[in-house]
Amino acid sequence: MTLRGTSYAVAAMTARGDDAGAWEYVDRARASSERGEIVLRERRAVDTEADGGPEILELRVNGVFVMDTVETGTERALATAALAQLEEPRAVLVGGLGLGFTAHEVLSDRRVERLVVVEIEEDLVGWMRDGTVPHGPGYLADERLTLVVADIQQAVAEVAPETYDLVLLDVDNGPGFLVYDENAKVYRPEFLSEVHGLLRPGGAVAIWSAAAAPDLQDAITQTFGHATPIPLDVRLQGRDEQYWLYLAHR
Repeated sequence: MTLRGTSYAVAAMTARGDDAGAWEYVDRARASSERGEIVLRERRAVDTEADGGPEILELRVNGVFVMDTVETGTERALATAALAQLEEPRAVLVGGLGLGFTAHEVLSDRRVERLVVVEIEEDLVGWMRDGTVPHGPGYLADERLTLVVADIQQAVAEVAPETYDLVLLDVDNGPGFLVYDENAKVYRPEFLSEVHGLLRPGGAVAIWSAAAAPDLQDAITQTFGHATPIPLDVRLQGRDEQYWLYLAHR
């Protein structure tokens, strides 16, 4: 069941960093599935001088922060860094819709002829489609995009061999920060072997991680024969952070 437009403040917190100030959080949408709870929250400034700025939304799953609409650089970098590795990324598969920023960045590349995004949470897809996430309908309007509601492991198992030029996996914040425990399998050689099989010759897989993941690098190397860790330097709320992209070619 989905609850929309909840009018009460969920919490009031102090943001730290360059934009320090008081904030309150208000539920915009909430849903539950067999995997747990997914919540879309609006962050509002308590300080009236800060009011009137752009709307800020946060996505949380089972109480874990997944992403927001302020710091979108890493979602976009996942797409741009991976697309830069290929001459003709005509067909792309993305695991994880989130708030749509990775998919939007992929579709900004005119070389891409077809994009399939696999998202396990049907309610999140609905929020993107119906405007609960305001930018959602515009992001999903591209005729090259197909949305599939399924677990990424199931979806990959059903794909014909040599279908895609590029696979991007952003279903968690990396193997050390799982949204669902079952996602641990995504970072293991068995699943990565299936991804290898659905890539066209010369195709690539790119996996995002919020921290260095040597075990993931080993699993990719075991499957593809090599793995390239790409550090992504970002600045979040006044702090310098480093995230990682793990890339391999077939």
